[in-house]
Amino acid sequence: MALRIAVTGTPGVGKSTLVREIVESLQGKGRYKIGGVMAEDKRIKDRRVGFELRDLGSGARGMLADETGTGPQLGKYKVRLDDLDNLGSKAVEDALGSDLIVVDEVGPMELSSRRFIAAVEKALSSDKPMLVVLQEWSSHPIAKKIRKSFKVITVTRENRGALAEEIAREFRPRR
Repeated sequence: MALRIAVTGTPGVGKSTLVREIVESLQGKGRYKIGGVMAEDKRIKDRRVGFELRDLGSGARGMLADETGTGPQLGKYKVRLDDLDNLGSKAVEDALGSDLIVVDEVGPMELSSRRFIAAVEKALSSDKPMLVVLQEWSSHPIAKKIRKSFKVITVTRENRGALAEEIAREFRPRR
């Protein structure tokens, strides 16, 4: 079975930052094709106004959620289902042709899309290595499936610095 790691932890601990560092480390080591989707804070003058999506394969960007979207509302943000379906879900689907599938994040915003759920299910059914950010308290069936079948690592402020290189080393192809 392929290596599959899920990182989890409290909000703001740096799960997405950790995954970004792992991806950058692996991409810098040569011919390791990484696909999937990353979510990143969208900020204006140090104020978070939403979350941006980035397709790791194509580099395309869109919005996951912001204060002006029209989709389901979570807190002060409204999910942009059009970008989530057409960019986020497609990024996960396209990642099936990669060496590593990255999904940041499996959380309530992302799980508001049926197409995203289907894309993640398809990735889970594949034999590809995966790196996933998993919301700590999620009880969604996909979250439960990930907890059962992945190596789950809890990120803390104390261990985050050491984890990036440790996890990247696990995913590097063996020569």
